[in-house]
Amino acid sequence: MAERFELLADLLEIEGAESYRVLAYRRAAARIRETPTAVAEMALEGKARALPGVGRTIEEKIVQIVQDGEIKALRDRRDRIPSDLIAFLRVPGLGPKTVRRIWQELGITTVEGLRQAAAEQRLRVLTGLGPKTEENVLKALSVEQAPPAPQRTLLGKALPAVRQLVAELQDDAHVDRISEAGSVRRRKETTRDVDLIATARDPAGLTARFVAHEAVAEVAAHGPTKATVVWQNGLRFDLRVVPPESYGNLLQHFTGSKDHNLALREAAVREGLSVSEYGIVVVETNEVITAESEEDVYRRLGYELIPPELRENLGELEAARRGELPRLVDVDALRGDLHMHSTWSTDADHSLEEMARAAQARGYDYVAVTDHSHYLREDRFRAQAEEIAALNERLTPFRILQGIEVNIGLDGSVDAPDEDLAACDWVIASLHRAFDSSPNERILAAMEHPHVHCIGHPTARKIGRREGADLDLEPLIAKALETRTFLEINSQPDRLDLRDVHARAAREAGLQLAISSDSHRVSELANVEYGVAQARRAWLGAGDVLNTRPWREVEALLGSGEKR
Repeated sequence: MAERFELLADLLEIEGAESYRVLAYRRAAARIRETPTAVAEMALEGKARALPGVGRTIEEKIVQIVQDGEIKALRDRRDRIPSDLIAFLRVPGLGPKTVRRIWQELGITTVEGLRQAAAEQRLRVLTGLGPKTEENVLKALSVEQAPPAPQRTLLGKALPAVRQLVAELQDDAHVDRISEAGSVRRRKETTRDVDLIATARDPAGLTARFVAHEAVAEVAAHGPTKATVVWQNGLRFDLRVVPPESYGNLLQHFTGSKDHNLALREAAVREGLSVSEYGIVVVETNEVITAESEEDVYRRLGYELIPPELRENLGELEAARRGELPRLVDVDALRGDLHMHSTWSTDADHSLEEMARAAQARGYDYVAVTDHSHYLREDRFRAQAEEIAALNERLTPFRILQGIEVNIGLDGSVDAPDEDLAACDWVIASLHRAFDSSPNERILAAMEHPHVHCIGHPTARKIGRREGADLDLEPLIAKALETRTFLEINSQPDRLDLRDVHARAAREAGLQLAISSDSHRVSELANVEYGVAQARRAWLGAGDVLNTRPWREVEALLGSGEKR
């Protein structure tokens, strides 16, 4: 559904439609993607207009998709706009307005026609296009290389690289302040590039040091206050050096998101203010107000400071206006880890003792060892239990919980004997195969099992590699509440499962979530940072996270009897 609205926006922009219409459809696509409930059902019931950015026209078009399979306006434009023009947009430097000119003024309607025009140097007859544009077209549309899809980097890969670079630049004697911005600072699960905002006594010296870094593979742009480079690992960094008095304005603007900033500007206009990256302008007097900190920016506009992770235009502005933003969970609040593996699972690298001591060194009170059930057949389960008991005597008061991760079968059963599960403190059930085979029904059945405490990485997605199971989260959340079963935010950087939008829906329903590392080696225990970031994007506070509690409180929440 979201893709149809995005395509409609693309075609409207190529057609030269008013910018507000294009933006409305793009915002609708984003809202549809980020809404955890069934938008189609809401539209059929006349309730979709309750969503920000969805008005009567958008709601009608959603109903058209449900009833007719397509948006009429999209079908009409597909009939009159050549289909290949969408492919033109993938070429660097060709935006919708330029694509429209190539179509209308040069009569080019196919990818092959565009390639030939570039090779014959016919594109440069259009004002604003030159040899560089033709070079980009030929490179993007070469026979050997199809137009590449935008590459996105996992947060777990980007964030360490960003932190290392920021730390190195911070050591420059001329640097006063420097921070990451953009989607990395909002802790989105993937990023396309990284924005850095800095203040420096010698801006030109800082950008020169930046482009000369040994890890730079390509310098895309270099000026006295701006520079863009591509790292050897493929990450693209954009550095802007700004005056100290405008640092807060620029940092707020480049942290985004686009929807958050747009809503912020629209609200400011109603107050007689104009907001941009350079400052806040009082329209009546033309006074320009700059800010050294983001807190000053938000305060001047009537809001409390909004954490970067919440800046997605999903209700944070209204909450900040009322002073009702949640106090978000942080890594230090975690008291234990409820999903980790040891060499009892052959896909892990470190022993149970090594994993436990590393968890203890992180300041945890407890950890659940949850090795895979198929590695604990026959006498191995009891042998591991004996090792856990011996370690607990040596490591007290730290506690290793006897746990297990079981597979959810095609019929919803789990693959471990009931007597073993009954002996466990903590049981995770997870989908590991056949993700398109009745996933909802299988998870619902697993939740009914008297000894299953948590559903691990519920959709089983692998970001960029596997979409994962197509789940209807509402009945799963309801069943979790009914059966006192918890859902996991898995912190592996390529999982981050649950997604932020689903975790927020669980929170709003009153369900607590476990943030777990799913670590298979000592270094991966630190992955909980990414799970916590996902939880913060979902508006979770410490009270919404199960393992911010001492184990005795977790046991009490599990209840008495078989679910304990």
